[in-house]
Amino acid sequence: MLSDYHIHTNFSSDSKADPKDMIEAAIKKGLSDICITDHHDLYYPATEEGVDFLTDFTSYFDLMPQLRDFYKDKINVNIGIELGMQPHLGKENALIANEHPFDFIIGSSHLVSGMDPYYKDYWNDRDINASICQYFEEIIQSINAFDNFDVYGHIDYIIRYVPDNSFVYNPTDYYDYIHTVLKLLIEKGKGIEINTAGFKYGLNHPNPTESIINLYNELGGEIITVGSDAHKPEHIAYDFYKVPEILKNAGFRYYTIFSERKPTFVKLD
Repeated sequence: MLSDYHIHTNFSSDSKADPKDMIEAAIKKGLSDICITDHHDLYYPATEEGVDFLTDFTSYFDLMPQLRDFYKDKINVNIGIELGMQPHLGKENALIANEHPFDFIIGSSHLVSGMDPYYKDYWNDRDINASICQYFEEIIQSINAFDNFDVYGHIDYIIRYVPDNSFVYNPTDYYDYIHTVLKLLIEKGKGIEINTAGFKYGLNHPNPTESIINLYNELGGEIITVGSDAHKPEHIAYDFYKVPEILKNAGFRYYTIFSERKPTFVKLD
């Protein structure tokens, strides 16, 4: 896998990585294409760490084109964004997507009822299954409210942070929700990503799981990007060696990269 299309830098509140360091790490790993996809999550709740997940677009589009030009003989650097999706943010996210010359937009859901399941406090007095169902319900509502994105990121993100180690996640338990999400994306001409951070979090599978990737292909989905969700240089292309087999087993013969919001299909070796 030569393209990493989910990378964060210090434009994201949860990363301290210099964009140059991320690009140079990608070059050292032999990648041909990357896309920087820093966070922009409107109305993310205030945290003690001061995380706000808002990108300074003026600075972003001042620096990133310079870096793209500087490294153009070594790697293709694309400029993207990871837009935080919530059902009530359709108009505001549309303005962001329309006003900036992104190469690629990931839509993703980090919040459930305005709270991030990353934080343990979210799970206080919450039923795990009900929370997962609500998460998928809000994805469906968010897609119906706004669809000017290219792929939906880490569709089962919430699974990373379930605090009960005895809990066994079986996507078939949420089949109706997942089927609806995937059908909506396909009908709207949108894709999904295979996000290898799931392996980093010890889940032994990517996000989404292999069964969801298989279902996406069975339903006719064709657009699938590959991303590490790296927030540090050492996590660029994390466990990418596992990806070709997962994609081939699901029936894919290509993966996808984007430039100027247009997909290119790259054949798997």
